[in-house]
Amino acid sequence: MLLYILYNLLQPYFHALNVFRYITVRTALASLTAMLVTLVLGPWVIRRLQELQIGQFIREEGPKSHYSKAGTPTMGGVLIVCSTIIPTLLWGDLENEYVWLAILTMLGFGIIGFIDDYSKVVKKRNLGLTGKRKFFLQTVMSVAVAVTLLTLTVSGTYSTQLSVPFFKNIHPELVFHALLRQPYLWTVAYLPFMVFVSSVIVGSSNAVNLTDGLDGLAIGCVVVAAGALTVLTYVTSHARFSAYLEIQHIPQVGELTIFCGALVGSALGFLWYNAHPADVFMGDVGSLALGGSIGMIAVAIKQEILLFFVGGVFVLEAVSVIMQVASFRLTGKRIFRMSPLHHHFELAGWSESKIIVRFWIAALVFALFSLTTLKLR
Repeated sequence: MLLYILYNLLQPYFHALNVFRYITVRTALASLTAMLVTLVLGPWVIRRLQELQIGQFIREEGPKSHYSKAGTPTMGGVLIVCSTIIPTLLWGDLENEYVWLAILTMLGFGIIGFIDDYSKVVKKRNLGLTGKRKFFLQTVMSVAVAVTLLTLTVSGTYSTQLSVPFFKNIHPELVFHALLRQPYLWTVAYLPFMVFVSSVIVGSSNAVNLTDGLDGLAIGCVVVAAGALTVLTYVTSHARFSAYLEIQHIPQVGELTIFCGALVGSALGFLWYNAHPADVFMGDVGSLALGGSIGMIAVAIKQEILLFFVGGVFVLEAVSVIMQVASFRLTGKRIFRMSPLHHHFELAGWSESKIIVRFWIAALVFALFSLTTLKLR
């Protein structure tokens, strides 16, 4: 919106406004705007949540130290969603399809999280949507993203080839083009792509959700992951950088850099209120929206596999749950004292602050490693 006013309408009369055509400038402005919106609206949102008695319910089988957090305002993720979307609308090019895809993805997963959080408030227990219902809604949203990306493939603004870290000449095709010419087989041709995209986005959404168990843990890791994605998105859209790094060049995803910048700013602003001891929790409305958005960005810029390194902490948390459940069902024994992984360290005697900071450090190491892989090819 502001881009249209400042550049398209006023730039012919004030040539200094030409600076707003640069993605780097608008990304910085979107990040600052998002942080400012979060910091300004944060106290009001927290008060409203308290007035509406929207407090966190602590699960009975969790660490006993968490009982003191009962009643802390939750669903603060509404603030994150708003403070990310508003700057994107202000500083992004609203004629770009990827901008709207990112916005709608965040809104879609945010609504799923809102329904889950609201169910918990109504039931006054830490039980929202059932796992099957939540997974179904996430899958529907992810399939919608995949279908949208396929339409962009037809217009030539997206590629269904997969990028493999460390191997510059390996680009597996996720669509069986030979089957597209056969009647009634086109759905089979698109099936691998649909399944892969859905798995990445749903997995990312749930991984962030599982990580959101300690004050500031998930949102701090989101800051790091979103920062890395900001860099990856920019170099993917830049002709010279993508050629130098020998990665797929997708010019249209450049506007997603503004969304990534806004994501970093809103996450930093929310961390101000979510840092230990937290004044507000993001709830599923925040964690599902953040995870879904991160997954969608990785898919859009063709760094789906690299996402495992970008969000390394999220992956470890999710894997710890999978291993724990599988081990208990197969052998009746637990691998960890408790899952997700951060609860294992809590029960091992680590203080909450120590776990949070150390996981942040791990997230930074994973993100830096993911960026180095761009040249290790």
